[in-house]
Amino acid sequence: MADDEAKKAKQAEIERKRAEVRKRMEEASKAKKAKKGFMTPERKKKLRLLLRKKAAEELKKEQERKAAERRRIIEERCGKPKNIEDANEDQLKDIVKEYYNRMYTCEGQKWDLEYEVRKRDWEISDLNAQVNDLRGKFVKPTLKKVSKYENKFAKLQKKAAEFNFRNQLKVVKKKEFTLEEEDKEAKKSEKADWQKK
Repeated sequence: MADDEAKKAKQAEIERKRAEVRKRMEEASKAKKAKKGFMTPERKKKLRLLLRKKAAEELKKEQERKAAERRRIIEERCGKPKNIEDANEDQLKDIVKEYYNRMYTCEGQKWDLEYEVRKRDWEISDLNAQVNDLRGKFVKPTLKKVSKYENKFAKLQKKAAEFNFRNQLKVVKKKEFTLEEEDKEAKKSEKADWQKK
């Protein structure tokens, strides 16, 4: 019996130690889970969705604000439409003159703005060139695409022209041998020889 009690006590001690080890392991796994942080993959996904919705709402509000500002500016520049149905001829002339003057000033402003834009573009390109000069970086010009075989072919043609054997050959005229022609040629050659002597 003492052996049984000793075995039971030993078994209880082993069970207690196993329980302690299990408890420590569970605490360690909880600590690891806690170290992962507050953001689980599900929470991250929800947060992304919320951020996207918020960004979409902000973008929509910004577009509406821009559209309202644009409408306001157009109304300010164009003015209110005039009532031409109830107007007599003098009033119509005044309205037309007013529209003409407005158009004339708008065109003038347009030309001024275009001139300013061109001037600023030129200044920007000039300043960029100056900055590149100071840095020592230069814009590489775009090169034309040239076939390397064309140049070689042109050189070969020049060499062929230098060694053109046809030009170096004597020109031979085909003659039909007739007695009359031979006599004429002989007389010409005799005169030439006699005159040379």
